[in-house]
Amino acid sequence: NISSLCLRLILKFEDCQRNREVGFVSSDPNFSVRPDGTVYAEQEVANLSEPVQFMVTARGLHDPHIWETTVKLALAGHPHPSPFTKVIRICKDKYRVIIFYYTGSSANGLRRQKRDWVIPPINVPENSRGPFPHMLVRIRSDQDKDVGIRYSITGAGADQPPSGIYNIDPISGNMFVTQPLDREERASFHLRAHAVDMNGNQVENPIDLYIYVIDMNDNRPEFQNQVYNGSVAEGSKPGSSVMQVTATDSDDSTTANGMVRYRILSQSPHSPIPNMFTINSETGDIVTVAAGLDREKVSQYTIIVQATDMEGNLNFGLSNTATALISITDINDNPPELTVRTFSGEVPENKVNVVVTNLTVVDRDQPHSPNWNAVYRIVSGDPSGHFTIRTNPITNEGMLTVVKPVDFEFNRAFMLTVVVSNQAHLASGIQSSLQSTAGVTISVQDVNEPPVFPVNPKVIRFEEGVPAGTTLTVFAAQDPDHFIHQTVRYSKLSDPANWLKINRTNGQITTMALLDRESIYVKNNVYEATFLAFDNGSPQASGTGTLQINLIDVNDNAPVLIPREAQVCERARPNSRINITASDADAEPNIGPFVFELPSFPASVRRNWTISRLNGDYAQLRLRIPYLEASVYEIPIIVSDSGNPPLSNRSVIRVKVCPCDDNGDCSATGAVAAAGLGTGAIIAILICIIILLSMVLLFVVWMKRREKERQAKPLLIDPEDDVRDNILKYDEEGGGEEDQDYDLSQLQQPESLDHIINKPTGVRRVDERPVIAESQYPVRPSLPHPGDIGDFINDGLRAADNDPTAPPYDSLLVFDYEGSGSTAGSVSSLNSTSSGDQDYDYLNDWGPRFKKLADLYGGGDDD
Repeated sequence: NISSLCLRLILKFEDCQRNREVGFVSSDPNFSVRPDGTVYAEQEVANLSEPVQFMVTARGLHDPHIWETTVKLALAGHPHPSPFTKVIRICKDKYRVIIFYYTGSSANGLRRQKRDWVIPPINVPENSRGPFPHMLVRIRSDQDKDVGIRYSITGAGADQPPSGIYNIDPISGNMFVTQPLDREERASFHLRAHAVDMNGNQVENPIDLYIYVIDMNDNRPEFQNQVYNGSVAEGSKPGSSVMQVTATDSDDSTTANGMVRYRILSQSPHSPIPNMFTINSETGDIVTVAAGLDREKVSQYTIIVQATDMEGNLNFGLSNTATALISITDINDNPPELTVRTFSGEVPENKVNVVVTNLTVVDRDQPHSPNWNAVYRIVSGDPSGHFTIRTNPITNEGMLTVVKPVDFEFNRAFMLTVVVSNQAHLASGIQSSLQSTAGVTISVQDVNEPPVFPVNPKVIRFEEGVPAGTTLTVFAAQDPDHFIHQTVRYSKLSDPANWLKINRTNGQITTMALLDRESIYVKNNVYEATFLAFDNGSPQASGTGTLQINLIDVNDNAPVLIPREAQVCERARPNSRINITASDADAEPNIGPFVFELPSFPASVRRNWTISRLNGDYAQLRLRIPYLEASVYEIPIIVSDSGNPPLSNRSVIRVKVCPCDDNGDCSATGAVAAAGLGTGAIIAILICIIILLSMVLLFVVWMKRREKERQAKPLLIDPEDDVRDNILKYDEEGGGEEDQDYDLSQLQQPESLDHIINKPTGVRRVDERPVIAESQYPVRPSLPHPGDIGDFINDGLRAADNDPTAPPYDSLLVFDYEGSGSTAGSVSSLNSTSSGDQDYDYLNDWGPRFKKLADLYGGGDDD
């Protein structure tokens, strides 16, 4: 163990002016340096088997420059190492030369010890302005006086990337830096110095060179975000954490250059005080410093935070700023308050889902949040639950709504007490406001209510078959409007079978026909009719009532035999029997058990057949004789029900008696024979079928032949003269009156027929009808043969061609000159107007030849 009494190192820094006023700082807390340069151990050092190395920084009191050196302590083999002095000579404007003088105490005094060459760590400030190359240190070997030595350096920064930063004079050993250094890019370099003779032989062992780039305060603190967002609840106590801002400095964090400190520059707004927040200068944590945060007054604060290095020294440090936005979150510290103490509204009676009034409320908390959303309750005045209050999600108003009809005759008004609260509970210490309670006055409006049947539906019981005019009941309605005297009248609304009528004034219901329980309009023995009751109010109101008549069955339907057809074998066999039963439209007890019996007439029925009873509803019909000829027999059977009195019905069952095979089934021939057809009848039927098919075939052949003749026979008229579906040209009207020499007087209509009568024979106008006897046309026989149609048409055509009295008269027609003095007058009077389109729908009545024109000009609505 080495204490401060057994170790003494004298450390001296001297400059060229021999200034001894130097301050020292040790990088190892175990050692300290006094102003006189003495290094002492602050506490016991347990082990010095390994060298201890630390850095000592020196600064002149009147000199801004800083010098550093490395102190290395090691045991030298002596039990009590003597103090030694390390002297660093520094001359301004010259390179630094580090010379080691080691002095040890002995019996003969001070003596110098021979050692290998040693270079301490080299410190180079970053961002130096030069000039470059700048000499750092001189490397010397103890043998440079005896042997010519060449020096070199290797490592990153010399011959390895980034290469070229450092170089050395091989002869003098002067080591240079060639460019400014940046500590933030690279903080240190590790080089190795080599010393060889002229033959390249190693003179000294390679020595490590450690070059440290001294940090300069050349980087401002940088915030991670330019804008920070934080929040704190309103009403928070002092010291509540809000947020944290963080800034980093690229400079050395172990020195003041990289030590960042925070402070708040400004706060906006200054409410309630300018300093509502404070910041931890080292961690950047922002906390509240005072009470009084109120979101309803200030919802957000803007804080400008400054970060400064050099431990916050504003004179030497570099600064940067960021913005912190602090949102004040809402708590339910404002109870909802109704805007007035009493609300009023009115509602018509018998109406539901009607909003009576809107309850307005004010809440200063955050809108559309649980602290703001209102919840309304009716605490008194509505014991029957006629009303409810729904919250409007947009306006937060309470919509007082009718959910159960109110009756003016029972309640003319309601006085409600309403309380409003929030979805979220009030914050601790906040009391409800007196304005959270209000009264609501609701007036009920009287309306004309429809008459009401006291019993609806009304059920009565009657036997079916009651005669017409029977009074069933009085189905009267009551008018709920007790304060208004009104008259109620009745009418029938629904009576499917039209059996009933109702008295218009008193509601008495009587029958108009027999009531039949078996009717299709009766369901499950109940006949239902609906009646209308209406008053004479304004507006008129009506109500409906249903009358259900439960019809009691009487025995009015005789049973019917089932089945109506069957078959048995012509020879009596044990399994050749017919099971018979009956159906009855009546109900119990007017149906089964049934009684089946054969009539006594004709006598052959009981002679050939017999009936045996199986149970109350079924019996068996079978042959009494061993053999019966195959045929179809109609067997009458009398069926009686169990009514009081019973009803009987004589029914007929058709039984086919046929030959059977071994299994007791009718054979095919037997079935035909049983149907009553003999062999001759079957042959006759087949012949008739063959003749019918032949006639159909001949008719088809004749029709095909007629079609071929019609296609081969030419048309009776020239196709060019056929006007059916042809395009007719009407634009060839002849020449004008200037270039044609016609006697237009011949085209004028004469005013009398005298000139025609007085004309000599053979002289006439060709466009006039000759005054002679008309030609005789052939008369078509009343029943012509179809083959004579063509001859008849040809005869008529020849007669028309030879008839001089038949138009046209082969005259020259000129259509572009009207002439003057026409008895028909001018057609200019037929003016057309543009007031509307002409109606051409009458063309549809002119037959199929005008259908195209009707399609072109008619049906304007469809276009």
